Amino acid sequence: MKKFLVIQTAFIGDAILASAILEKLHVYYPEAKIDLLVRKGNESLYANHPYLNECIVWNKQEGKYNSLFNLLKKIKQNKYDVVVNLHRFSSSGYLTAFSKAKQTIGFDKNPLSFLFNKKVKHDIGNGIHEVERNQELIATLTDKQFAKPKLYPSAANFSKVEEYKKCKYVCMAPSSVWFTKQLPIHKWVELCNKQVNDTTIYLLGAAGDSQICEDIKNKSSNKNIVNLAGKLNLLDSCALLKDAEMNYVNDSGPLHLATAMNAPTTAFFCSTVPAFGFTPLSDNSKVIEIKEKLDCRPCGLHGHKACPKGHFKCGNNIEFN
Repeated sequence: MKKFLVIQTAFIGDAILASAILEKLHVYYPEAKIDLLVRKGNESLYANHPYLNECIVWNKQEGKYNSLFNLLKKIKQNKYDVVVNLHRFSSSGYLTAFSKAKQTIGFDKNPLSFLFNKKVKHDIGNGIHEVERNQELIATLTDKQFAKPKLYPSAANFSKVEEYKKCKYVCMAPSSVWFTKQLPIHKWVELCNKQVNDTTIYLLGAAGDSQICEDIKNKSSNKNIVNLAGKLNLLDSCALLKDAEMNYVNDSGPLHLATAMNAPTTAFFCSTVPAFGFTPLSDNSKVIEIKEKLDCRPCGLHGHKACPKGHFKCGNNIEFN
């Protein structure tokens, strides 16, 4: 029986996309033990995941280096056959290179990739989806067929949101960690006002997003808006997204939650662009971005706290079809 460790200690969207690797490995190695290493906070995505032996958590708040050394000790003790590192930074490179696994695989951009058994080119901006880039790491262990990300909300998660599904509804996740990845509030208000009268709008987000959701609700003329920010956990949200008429999201975590449920998705790309490879993968999905060609767009891979040019045309000038 093979033992795999998949490492993705980046942010929530990356952790969701990593689920496609679990799907692929399970198909080829159904009896294997597959572990996943994520940063603290993302482990809830994988509660009761059917293909996961263990979700290992890196809690940096315990001290970055002490926690790193303790993780390495655990990884060595687990005696993995294969470590697949989706993360491109030195901390995960250290865990991979010194894991004592029989095979170590990662991206060439990782500073310690020269110590891996196999490294794969990671090239952003050519239109290849991040899921495809990730799956290239295990192509020789599986195949090159595309596998989508997938998450598994429990019966309890579906039960939690059952009351919200008694009507026709859409979901909107208006917030993002980065300002320039976030459709402006006035555009969310405009979108709310365009919804038909018999449709309920659920505004989703973490507890810290409650105020922006409340602002949208108060500024909209639509009276069928419910602010659920902070009231649902990640898998609860997945269960709600699944049966929505449409899910409106930024280029951020909720986009990938919708993808993992194959839920209908409309994704707004402001300062970032689809060519980076983080577009929705649901069967019913589309991207909306500014039609005008801006010489300042994209202004970065991850977005900014404010528009570097001061005008934020890539968000303010988006038009709804």
